[in-house]
Amino acid sequence: MARERRFDPVRRRLGAALALGGLSALGALPGPARAGAEAGARRAGEVCAIVGPWEIAGLDPSRDSQLFTRMEIVETLFNAADDGSPLPGLAARWSVSADGLRWRLALRPGARFHDGAPVRAEDVVLALRHARPKPGVLGLVPIEDLAAEEGAVTIRLARPFAALPAVLAHSSTQILAPSCYDAAGTVHAIVGSGPYRISVLQPPQRMEVVRFEDWDGPPPAIERASYLSVGRAETRALMAEGGQADLAFGLDPASVQRLRRHPTLHVESVVIPRTIFMKLNVGHRWLADRRAREAISLALLRGGIAHAILRDRTLAATQLFPPGLAGWHVPALAPLAGDLERARGLLAELGWRRGEDGILERPGVSGSERFTLTLRTFPDRPELPLIAAAAQEQLRQLGVAVSVAIGNSSDIPAGHRDGTLELALGARNFAVVPDPLVTLMQDFGPDGGDWGAMGWTSPALQQAVAELQAGTGGAERRQLQAEIAGILQRELPVIPVAWYRLSVAVNPRIAGASVDPLERSYRLGRMRWSA
Repeated sequence: MARERRFDPVRRRLGAALALGGLSALGALPGPARAGAEAGARRAGEVCAIVGPWEIAGLDPSRDSQLFTRMEIVETLFNAADDGSPLPGLAARWSVSADGLRWRLALRPGARFHDGAPVRAEDVVLALRHARPKPGVLGLVPIEDLAAEEGAVTIRLARPFAALPAVLAHSSTQILAPSCYDAAGTVHAIVGSGPYRISVLQPPQRMEVVRFEDWDGPPPAIERASYLSVGRAETRALMAEGGQADLAFGLDPASVQRLRRHPTLHVESVVIPRTIFMKLNVGHRWLADRRAREAISLALLRGGIAHAILRDRTLAATQLFPPGLAGWHVPALAPLAGDLERARGLLAELGWRRGEDGILERPGVSGSERFTLTLRTFPDRPELPLIAAAAQEQLRQLGVAVSVAIGNSSDIPAGHRDGTLELALGARNFAVVPDPLVTLMQDFGPDGGDWGAMGWTSPALQQAVAELQAGTGGAERRQLQAEIAGILQRELPVIPVAWYRLSVAVNPRIAGASVDPLERSYRLGRMRWSA
């Protein structure tokens, strides 16, 4: 009876949360006629229910289809250790020629697709050829030729590219069976080679998987699992509390703090190589001068944001790369900090003067102009709108009037491409490709990037990136990494705000759960049912 009394208020709060907007969960929660049966099945260890914030965006690997690798349905040629170093995936062994131009990848001999066909080198080459012209990271690699030779995959490059294993670990390079493609190369099904196969697929919200009995690795202890996209972080937390979810990802800091006090739930968390930052249109006439960007950075009280919103003051970002990114995080860099008086002085140097309402003004071409900007963000990561509101107030104290526009995450790349974006608040995982170098190539190349620089480039940074691509190692590599970090710290094409802690609520039915700091996998195959 005590257990029922404890959960009754949770169920009432869950219903209220759904009524207030948790619509993505509404259609998938058990109805009255099914609730008892499904709850019993979970207690019996039949289905591991996972909830997270991300929708199933599409079937093609180029369309942000990370859920198929996170649920261990589809494999990539390489995996990655927690520190980003390459591990075998579908490629069991690999070798590189002395000049760095020829890579030979030998596949696992027992690998099979879920349709029963063996994974052949020809199938891998077909998947990579489909991936090359599409959005993703494979297009960054200077590939001259892809071939299946003597049962292995051979990749010939125009120039050395040391980060190739990291690229081939990215979800956009997942290897699908030939049966997944139509004559035009469109993906119409998901048939992978991982330890789980899809049994139910209902985009954009739900999928179910079952253990693949012909998997050539150790059989997972959990036979069946489901994934449900739930848009509201509060709803995901309530589902964990109410037993509707065995693992709940993408929790807001307030819910994490509450769930840590729960009598039975366990919260796993780890600081990951993701940074919350403000992206600026450096081509904007008010932001082109580095002093303006430095002033905005100085106005941000990172410690207060980290303490009040993220509930962890240590997450205040002193530089772009978090401490876990060895080599890229440079302790010797002068840390970013708040200094409102210095910020005001920098803007005064640029001719800005405080108006009657406190907003900065200066003479313009067609009369006086006010320092007003629009900051775009999105609620998929629940802390972002709160941080945006805090930044809005802190910049108002500087004299900059900021309007916050909360929309879809796609609004930021769209604004970058059409030139309308002024400021944006987002989060970037610098190890979504296990070597951060690849993300830097995307974000800070000569033309910038959707989630990186806008209207800004640095020849010195480009040169350092090119040398790292060639495979420089040891002390020289660390020197180049420090040079890149220093350029970004000085020039501020993006302004770091906070580092990121990823947390997952785990039901006591589950044992062996852990958080992947690279966010590549939910590690379903490592888990088991508690005794």
